[in-house]
Amino acid sequence: MKKLLLTGASGFVGKTIQRLASQPEYRDIFALTAPSARMELRDPASLTASIVETAPDWVIHLAAQSFVPRAFANPRETFDINFGGTLNLLEALKTAGFSGKVLYVGSGDQYGKVAAADLPIAETLALKPRNPYAVSKAAAEMLCYQWSQTEGMDIVAARPFNHIGAGQSENFALSGFARQIIEIRQGRREPVIYVGDLDVTRDFTDVEDVARAYLLLLERGERGEAYNVCSGREAHLGQLLEEMLALAGVKAEIVKDPARFRVAEQKRVAGDNRKLAAHTGWRQRRSMEQSLTSILDDWERQLNRASESRI
Repeated sequence: MKKLLLTGASGFVGKTIQRLASQPEYRDIFALTAPSARMELRDPASLTASIVETAPDWVIHLAAQSFVPRAFANPRETFDINFGGTLNLLEALKTAGFSGKVLYVGSGDQYGKVAAADLPIAETLALKPRNPYAVSKAAAEMLCYQWSQTEGMDIVAARPFNHIGAGQSENFALSGFARQIIEIRQGRREPVIYVGDLDVTRDFTDVEDVARAYLLLLERGERGEAYNVCSGREAHLGQLLEEMLALAGVKAEIVKDPARFRVAEQKRVAGDNRKLAAHTGWRQRRSMEQSLTSILDDWERQLNRASESRI
């Protein structure tokens, strides 16, 4: 059994991997290990101490500043965390004598603006990141590749596209829609939903399927290789909002909010997951309807708990 250390364990994907750890499918494959003190990517000493204490066989590097508007507002912070933090982690692993396997989690955003003729996006497409977050993730992935070649470290890279599911921040589109929909259904707000650009497509994968892909990449991914983690399908954001409204039984006016439009928006996105499937055997298990339902149900629970706490 492998001891698995997560950076960013308290985040969206980290919590999902923690849930998977208790499932029978994974009990004989890995066990989570965590340091007694919080790891800080910008503190090399704390990273080294954490690795020495936990002595992991596997590491999944999830921790990052991943909100694109924040990256534009403060690119230096984003680089310090995403690139500098990755370098700190690699150096800490080397200092601690780590001899296991690392999964670096990058982003499908690293590809930048992609022409329709290049869809679905394969790993062979050149990286042309167009925002500070994506630049920082691409640079850190290149750093990991270099270490896999010159430092003798077994490192695999994942390039996840949009992932969704219960527990995601409302800063992300579908979770933000879900919160507004449930607030309308509960009578907390007028039947109006504020949105950015809905006339876009994205490649969405349920967070549980993403987490399973990461674990398979640790088992079977090839050193120095990068893998798209995606559904391989385009989903229209406006249609998904309509589907969420139907699932919740809510009717609402949809209003475009200029503040929600992002810089350098890509109109269409679809990834190619054939390399991931061929190398690991990964297959998507969760349907879009299951994902959307889980997001709505999660916001129902969250808002109910918030009401109960105020009573």
